[in-house]
Amino acid sequence: MKPLTVLFISLSVLLFTACPPAPTDTIAVKPRVKVSKVEKAAPTYDGVRPKNIILMIGDGMGITQISAGMYSNGNRLNLERFRSIGLHKSYSGDNLVTDSAAGATAFSTGVKTYNGAIGVDMDTLPVTTILELAEAAGMPTGLVASSSIVHATPASFVAHNSARKNYEDIARGFLDTDVDLIIGGGAKFFERRTLDIRNLSDELRKKGYTVDNFVTKDIKDVKPDVKGNYAYLTADAEPLPFSQGRDYLVAAADIAPEFLNQRDVENKGFFLMIEGSQIDWGGHSNDSDYIISEVIEFDNAIGKVLEFAKRDGETLVIVTADHETGGYAIQYGSEMGRIDGAFTSDYHTADLIPVFAFGPGEELFRGIYENTAIFDRMKSLYGL
Repeated sequence: MKPLTVLFISLSVLLFTACPPAPTDTIAVKPRVKVSKVEKAAPTYDGVRPKNIILMIGDGMGITQISAGMYSNGNRLNLERFRSIGLHKSYSGDNLVTDSAAGATAFSTGVKTYNGAIGVDMDTLPVTTILELAEAAGMPTGLVASSSIVHATPASFVAHNSARKNYEDIARGFLDTDVDLIIGGGAKFFERRTLDIRNLSDELRKKGYTVDNFVTKDIKDVKPDVKGNYAYLTADAEPLPFSQGRDYLVAAADIAPEFLNQRDVENKGFFLMIEGSQIDWGGHSNDSDYIISEVIEFDNAIGKVLEFAKRDGETLVIVTADHETGGYAIQYGSEMGRIDGAFTSDYHTADLIPVFAFGPGEELFRGIYENTAIFDRMKSLYGL
């Protein structure tokens, strides 16, 4: 063997030993998290398909949040009525710990993206959402949240933006998509804007919407037979916690399915997303009582939706969370009705997240899968 060849081989071996290739079975948290290759396409399904899908998201609601709510509510929750239960992997496209924007975008588009992204992929390119697909198919759609309606979770179903904090820019997305029902806070992002002098509430009225707010009407007086599209802005900015007087989520969950069902004149079905937003805020505040009151309110909203689904017989209800918040634990010494909570963080964690399903197609939501599979399975069940 020639001396130069021996030298080249020796150097190659030395370099390989000093800098071995990265192992292929680990998750690289940055810049991109490796998505499991065993789960992408929706499983084959030959059963009865739903006409309507209602996706309910308890932001920040992990197993402990559910447990604390149950033990503080006479040891019962409406979630116990579900028989199909699974777990999803909540990590985002760039971090093992997701945020609400990336988590909701996974549900709405089937794409893992970076934390802070609203309806866009890792390259900030817009991705079509399940709500937009439903609209294009002629189906009525709705969004309900106990946060502002431009907050990360509802925004990810209707807008496309590189940053979740661009609230006024996100509000403009509601003019681009014909959402039939909008209920949530954030009136100032529509009506007293700093980006421009537009009044988006007036522009919605010109598009045929009835736009009410917390000053002009009590949401409990809203009837499902309102003519045309409807928007109800529940607060100027972010709504109060339930414990401080906000109480519209249960009423909205009662009204919304009937509202959309009455607009489904072509019998194509509807899509509705309802978020219990402030469970997450209780976790960020490390406030056990805040979490518990929000979980119980959200569970009461779930009860209203289940009543509709049982009457209707053609509605799939999915309940999940984008992530867990706070690393919440129930401490030794807690009792029924008195929870001593502890926290490991004031941010989100990477826990597996429960998924509950009820109605036609519920079987598809059993097992363990990526959070993006929720989109894939909804789209498949709709036949879109």
